[in-house]
Amino acid sequence: MGLDDKIENKAQEATGKAKQGIGEATDDKELQAEGTADQKSSNVKQAGEKIKDVFKN
Repeated sequence: MGLDDKIENKAQEATGKAKQGIGEATDDKELQAEGTADQKSSNVKQAGEKIKDVFKN
């Protein structure tokens, strides 16, 4: 896993934050939940990348 995966994970996190913010602003609970789920998924992927980096070195 390389830099492309890390960039993709950060983009997913940013998208999730945007969805969550829009959901909060418009009182759209479904969009808000989707944004939160995107962020959590991204965080799990980022943690996996960090573990791979540790074992790579």
